Amino acid sequence: MRPRRFAALGPLTGRIRVPGDKSISHRSIMLGALAVGETTVTGLLEGEDVLSTAAAMRAMGATIERDAGGTWRVQGVGVGGLLQPQAALDMGNSGTSTRLLMGLVASHPITATFIGDASLSKRPMGRVIDPLSQIGASFTAAPGGRLPLTLQGVQPAIPISYRLPVASAQVKSAVLLAGLNTAGITTVIEPVPTRDHSERMLRGFGAQLDVDVEADGTRIIRLTGEAELKPQSIEVPGDPSSAAFFAVAALIVPGSDLVIENVGLNPTRAALFDVLRLMGGSIEELDRRDVGGEPVADLRVRASVLTGIEVDPAVVPSMVDEFPILFVAAALAQGRTVTRGLEELRVKESDRIAVMRVALEQAGARVTETEDGLIIDGTGGEPLRGANNASVATHLDHRIAMSMAVAGLASHGGIEVDDTRPIATSFPVFESLLATATGTAA
Repeated sequence: MRPRRFAALGPLTGRIRVPGDKSISHRSIMLGALAVGETTVTGLLEGEDVLSTAAAMRAMGATIERDAGGTWRVQGVGVGGLLQPQAALDMGNSGTSTRLLMGLVASHPITATFIGDASLSKRPMGRVIDPLSQIGASFTAAPGGRLPLTLQGVQPAIPISYRLPVASAQVKSAVLLAGLNTAGITTVIEPVPTRDHSERMLRGFGAQLDVDVEADGTRIIRLTGEAELKPQSIEVPGDPSSAAFFAVAALIVPGSDLVIENVGLNPTRAALFDVLRLMGGSIEELDRRDVGGEPVADLRVRASVLTGIEVDPAVVPSMVDEFPILFVAAALAQGRTVTRGLEELRVKESDRIAVMRVALEQAGARVTETEDGLIIDGTGGEPLRGANNASVATHLDHRIAMSMAVAGLASHGGIEVDDTRPIATSFPVFESLLATATGTAA
């Protein structure tokens, strides 16, 4: 374990650039590996999760290399061309890699075994196993539908129409990716919209994909199978989930005035910034532009007096990963913040509702846990007490570790995070960027 104490370091100022969007990075490698020809990717997030995806695609036949300038080059095998991996595919801590790759493999005539670290091995995969079983794939999994899991793909697969029982971009994407190598039309019915990176990128690579939106907001997504994907040149925008930590830090640390460059603002991902503005946060979009079909801007964030609000459960799918850091903002706000509809957080890398309650209470916040969220009574802008001499348990969860690191910046006594190693899964330069923004870099 690698513990570290995070304490007040003064205001965050200047300009920083966060690494590439993790969702787009995963998908650019996967779809590049299924195209025929060379796909180039710049701005790829080089965290452990994305590297797990790259290693798995190499194991199934793609050639994936990084040049000296940081550009990734992917020589694809074509849809239907995935090869039998010779060893188990190690997913590390990446639930996204696991679920999306299960979809890819399911409609190919190969067998793959998925393994992962202790945290990933606790996460249930049943919500992906169910629809992929309907197309004809078969599974042997640990109890509870967990890893290690062996998937036997099928060819020809059966095109299905699948209504998502819960809002999940990963399940949607797994079904659509399985549909790439399935004759006919694969349909996903999405009652609650989730992040749409898969739809945007599938179209960008040349797949025939149509989306109809019904009067009640239900999205019906149809993908025509046996697609021929064309190689692309992809520039990955900065990850809004990574930018979120620095945005909240700048809002809650007095005197901060920080510009976060090149942040992806896909409307299915960026609800956190809208919620923070509703709380009174000063977040200004500079130079809004379009990069590869994704909206992007530089965000200027200034220290602000935040006020607690009742967060509309309808925004949950478009900021589900950002609730841990929102909880930190709420802990420093004036008045009460109420969050509901967060059941999904209980099956992430950790039970993020319970773990964040315990961690914030340890740091001096007033928190009530409910079945589907947290109620937080903020300090009114006063720094948190801090966690004294006790370490905050992060349960191998990168977002818990970074959220409590940010909380430490707005505390009297500092907060020791029990293990900073998981941060590398999604944001390997978090600590160095924090040093840059606070002027404490060596």
